[in-house]
Amino acid sequence: MVEFVPATVPPTNEPREPGMDHAHYPFRKLPDAPVFQWPDKARIALTVTLMVDVWELAPAADAYPDPRILSPLGKFHPDWLTWSQRAYGNRVGIFRILTVLDRFGIVPSVALGSAAAKMCPELVDELSRRNACFMAHGDYASRRITSKMTAEAECSFIVAARDAVAAATGEAPSGWCGQDFNQSFDTPQHLIDAGFGYTMDWANDDRPYLLDGRLVALPPQPEWNDVEAMRLRGVRIPDWADNLVEAFDVLHAEGGGTFNLTLHPWMTGQPHRIAYLQRALSRILGKSGIWRTTTDALATAALAQL
Repeated sequence: MVEFVPATVPPTNEPREPGMDHAHYPFRKLPDAPVFQWPDKARIALTVTLMVDVWELAPAADAYPDPRILSPLGKFHPDWLTWSQRAYGNRVGIFRILTVLDRFGIVPSVALGSAAAKMCPELVDELSRRNACFMAHGDYASRRITSKMTAEAECSFIVAARDAVAAATGEAPSGWCGQDFNQSFDTPQHLIDAGFGYTMDWANDDRPYLLDGRLVALPPQPEWNDVEAMRLRGVRIPDWADNLVEAFDVLHAEGGGTFNLTLHPWMTGQPHRIAYLQRALSRILGKSGIWRTTTDALATAALAQL
């Protein structure tokens, strides 16, 4: 029986289990987490998520870009340096990454922003030829969901992102990967209402679980996200590659979990970084018992066991 705990922080007046500051899911510690059974008795599921989006030259006044992502020259518009660096990813960097993934037989999962879906049809075709799965990813890279949005505005934002991906790929996305993983208090329910089956915005586990009883939460695992590690934390490129292998080794040994590698083409697709991705994947995939899959297939397999 869930105990009612009067809340002093939003969202208020909802039933919560002791120790929880929201009611989206019950508390679950690692020893109680399910050990998922993956196809062919694999010990671990491996996915690679590519962030495909477009940066605005002059963000709208009500846009909320990640405040940590700034040009070294300061905050101003038009910021051609930041904009063109992101454009490099969709013009150049992503093709280097795809070459590496092809070499290892990895089908990418793609977080596709609606602006990129409309502006980069050739790139969508290139990814579709590889049987990539596509998740909705908001609008521009400079616009995030925040609690400052009204419920109506957030719902419209989510639906527009869903419809843009469907128009570009011919299939409505079942997954949501929010820009910078941002959500409001009510985003999970809005995603359910819009027909989504899973999200990759919650970084509090290494194994899937259910949000609001229906929405599968797949771990994004931002500790080894390339931008989070190398750009924002200043992790050296060789150390980042070693971190990938070390994290995978632990999760592979534990068994029954997931390993997701999130890559930004403008970051890892640079010529001085791409070799480190290839070396890391070569070491990782030297192990046996790995299910190389997409986030769509992973969510389906996880839901059947939750």
